Amino acid sequence: MDDDESPITTLVAAAADGDEEAWNEIVSRYSPLLVSVIRRCRLSNSEVEGVAQTVWLRTVEQLAKLREPRALPQWIIVTARREALRQVTSGRRAQPRDPLDPVWLTNAATNVDPDERLIYAERHEALLAGLAELPERQRELILLLVANPPLTYEEIHRRTGIPIGSIGPTRKRALERLRRTGPIAAHRDAAAADAPSGGAA
Repeated sequence: MDDDESPITTLVAAAADGDEEAWNEIVSRYSPLLVSVIRRCRLSNSEVEGVAQTVWLRTVEQLAKLREPRALPQWIIVTARREALRQVTSGRRAQPRDPLDPVWLTNAATNVDPDERLIYAERHEALLAGLAELPERQRELILLLVANPPLTYEEIHRRTGIPIGSIGPTRKRALERLRRTGPIAAHRDAAAADAPSGGAA
């Protein structure tokens, strides 16, 4: 496959035809996006796992029916939100909660403006969907470069095999390609459309 060709269309077609390796690659690429969307509904870890399994089941059922395979990330986002909200409204709030569950501790300690939280979440989802479109080598490099705590170039070289002198140029190419992905471009266009005009009346 050409390095500049988006693999999503090919992966979706192969997975819809029963290619298990292609399906596993889709799950690997889009699981971070899926979990990020579900966690916005403040579900426990076990509930997140259950909703994720449901979304993957729905994805298997609908994969061959997708008119535009590159719309898969958006389809996952919409389906994940719907299934997570269904879980929230299914009466589970009456169930006992573990007060030490990290999800609840994190949410309780977060005093962020709801609008800011929504903007951050949408940007994060676009980033995860864009990353999923990158070739594995570029995706892995970007994720290692933003690791916390930061990794040295020597450690990144050890993990990826990329020569130390090539890490910077490879990072630059990966970021340029990320900016051109459909999810990032769509998010950028939507943000520009929502921005107030600079003209004075």
